[in-house]
Amino acid sequence: MSNLIRITLVGFAAGMVGTGLGGGMAVTLRSPGKRLLGVLISLAGGLMISVVCFDLLPEAFEVGSIFYGVTGVLFGVLTIMAAGELMPRPSNTRAGGREFGYIKTGMLMGVGIAMHNFPEGLAIGSGYMAASELGFGLTMVIAFHNIPEGIAMATPLAMGGIARLKVFFYTLLAGLPMGLGAFTGYLLGEISPVFISICLGFAGGAMLYITCSEIIPESHSLCRGKISGAGIILGIIGGIILSSIF
Repeated sequence: MSNLIRITLVGFAAGMVGTGLGGGMAVTLRSPGKRLLGVLISLAGGLMISVVCFDLLPEAFEVGSIFYGVTGVLFGVLTIMAAGELMPRPSNTRAGGREFGYIKTGMLMGVGIAMHNFPEGLAIGSGYMAASELGFGLTMVIAFHNIPEGIAMATPLAMGGIARLKVFFYTLLAGLPMGLGAFTGYLLGEISPVFISICLGFAGGAMLYITCSEIIPESHSLCRGKISGAGIILGIIGGIILSSIF
C-alpha cells in the first residue's frame, strides 16, 4: 500500500508541477509569442513520440505480448477519439466579447489537458509496476511535456482578464487526473502482467493519438516552417537520450 500511495503522489506531482510551471511561465510572460509556444509544443510532441515508441510499447510487448500491447493501443486510441467527440467545440460567435472568447478557449484547452492527463498517469503507474526505471523516465518526460500545455491553457485565460493567481490555480487543477491515472495504473498492474501490458499499450495509444492529432498540428499552426519540424526531431532525440539514461 505504501508503494501505491507513493506512485499516486508521484503522478499528482508530475501532472501539477508540469502544468503549474507552464501556467506560472504564462502569467509571468503575459503573452508568450506564437513561435516560442510552437517550439515548446513541438519539443513536447517529439518527446512523447520517443517515449512511446522506444520505452512504453517495447515494455508492453515484453511484459505481456504483442497481442495484448497492440490491443491496449487500439483501446487507447478509440477511447481518446470517443472522448474528443464528446467535448464541446468552441463557436465562432463572440456574444460575450473577445475576452469571453479567450476564456472559453482556455477552459476548453484545460478540459482537453485534464482528459488526456489520465492515460498519461496510467502510463506512469503501470510503468512503475513494470520497472522502476521505466516509471521514473516516463514521469520526467511527461512532466516536461505538460509545461507547454500549461502555457497553452493559461495564456488565453490571462488574456481574458482572469486574475493571475486563479489562472495558476486552474492549471494546477488540470494536472490532478494524472495522479488518479497513476493510482489506477499501479492498481491494475498488481493483478497480472497482462493488465500491465494492456495498461501500457492503452496509455501509449492514447498518447500517440493526442500527439499526432493535436500536439503536432498545433505546433505547425503556431510556428510554420522548418522550426516546428526541427523541434519535433530534437524532442525525439531528447527522448532517446532520456530513455538511455533512465
